Amino acid sequence: MSSVKYINGKQPHKREYRMIFRNVDRQGWDTSIKSYIADGGYKQLKKAIKMKPQEVIDEVKASGLRGRGGAGFPTGVKWGFIPPNNSKPVYLICNCDESEPGTFKDRYIVHQDPHQLIEGMLISCYAVGAKVAYIYIREEFPEGAKILEKAIEEARSKKLLGKKILGTKFDCEIYVHRGAGAYICGEETGLIESLEGKRPYPRIKPPYFPAALGLYMCPTIVNNVESLCHVKHVIAMGGKKYSEIGTPRNTGTRILCVSGDVVNPGYFEIEVGKITMGELIYNVCGGLKKGRKLKAVIPGGSSAKVLSADESYTIHEGETEKVIGIDDIPMDFDTMAQCGSMAGSGGVIVMDDSRDMAWILNNINTFYAHESCGQCTPCREGSLWMKKITDRMVAGSGVPSDLKTLSSIGDNIAGRTICAFGEACAWPTQSFVAKFPKDFKKHTKVRNTKKELNPESKIAAAGLNR
Repeated sequence: MSSVKYINGKQPHKREYRMIFRNVDRQGWDTSIKSYIADGGYKQLKKAIKMKPQEVIDEVKASGLRGRGGAGFPTGVKWGFIPPNNSKPVYLICNCDESEPGTFKDRYIVHQDPHQLIEGMLISCYAVGAKVAYIYIREEFPEGAKILEKAIEEARSKKLLGKKILGTKFDCEIYVHRGAGAYICGEETGLIESLEGKRPYPRIKPPYFPAALGLYMCPTIVNNVESLCHVKHVIAMGGKKYSEIGTPRNTGTRILCVSGDVVNPGYFEIEVGKITMGELIYNVCGGLKKGRKLKAVIPGGSSAKVLSADESYTIHEGETEKVIGIDDIPMDFDTMAQCGSMAGSGGVIVMDDSRDMAWILNNINTFYAHESCGQCTPCREGSLWMKKITDRMVAGSGVPSDLKTLSSIGDNIAGRTICAFGEACAWPTQSFVAKFPKDFKKHTKVRNTKKELNPESKIAAAGLNR
């Protein structure tokens, strides 16, 4: 990375480890295949197709690469779920439906380094036996879709896509499919339903695990943009060498998108687990705004449970147990889970002591109430109920029982829906209300029920009894 020069004012922080974002904000760089090949692009594809497909999968497994889209599931293990002796076509889908609030990383890869994604997809297709791949990109990225279409045509012109790639028996086509602006299409089976031209209702798992019964009821691998880009680098350095970056079980780099109440918000590529929350906020992002104190952090996009700055967290390192504060939490998958939240999509939202948590939750609830696909009753009804209650609270009409009601609704959504959207909309409410009750109580007041009109009086007053 030392040989790469970046645009003035866009230089990486010294704590960064630029791998996926190596070419983002780079001086003299453009999205053309000429620029990419001159920098060593597609060499890893040439290397991969000289290997056996299983050898590529084994390298990805050895790397310890985990999905960067939210769940953090091991990528190589997912690839291994394709049924043995499968006779159906295999498909690969790149999930570029980046719509988790607080997350803004995949769009920069698409806009500034599309060929890195295409090369990662081609290597992945070769490994899993897919001859057709789709990039499912959200409607709100029209320029990104154009850039990808152009990059695909450039790759095809160089015999890097289509029939007999690089003179081998490997055939592969990649198509760009634009979504219609629905958050639920970030869920892999909802995405597949949409790609098939249907309403994006997520499928029940089991039996509809995509690796067995995915697109057109055929084995399908769905990976995130960032995850697929990492595949190229795994092949470049080998799985074992890649696994030495980051920390055990949390290997490689990941891109953190920091927004909210920090001096220098932005995107930062760091070694997984090699930086703590405090280092990220106070060192990399320049600290909080003048005179403010840290109140809370959402560590993995809006669906992750909020972490309070006043809370202590018990974590385990091997057989050792220790208690740490929010500043000492390593930014990795496993520690974040031990702290009761998740690393998710890498969207880190920082909130200082000027923030009203009832207002923030209302903003989140408004988003999820709008984005529920409506298939499951608990989510369809519950997300809207929570939104209506927080609407009333921030408008000054909350009652003390609203806190209990919000928690109860959240408890009755989580774990009772077909897909994880139930948890996504319930976890913010559950965690915000539990950790910041004072912020919610100040929006409530005891009503004098004796002075309230009874139903008959309300009808008469409205003139509806005439």
